[in-house]
Amino acid sequence: MGAEEAKVQENEKPSPAQNPMSPAQFLAWKRRKDADASARRDEVARKRAEDIATGAVQMNGRELFLHEPWVFDNSRY
Repeated sequence: MGAEEAKVQENEKPSPAQNPMSPAQFLAWKRRKDADASARRDEVARKRAEDIATGAVQMNGRELFLHEPWVFDNSRY
């Protein structure tokens, strides 16, 4: 029973102190994170648009509808 009690006492030890983050620090981090994510998304969208323009990748349905709407024209039927 001594080993089990030692394990319980180890688990009850408080975790090491963490550096508190001020609201201003959090907002700065969040803005930086959002800006990085937005830049990555924009780069991916730009590359996808270039690949579609060159014909390197196949368009999905939404892209086809936006770029070639005549394909979905049902007035001929």
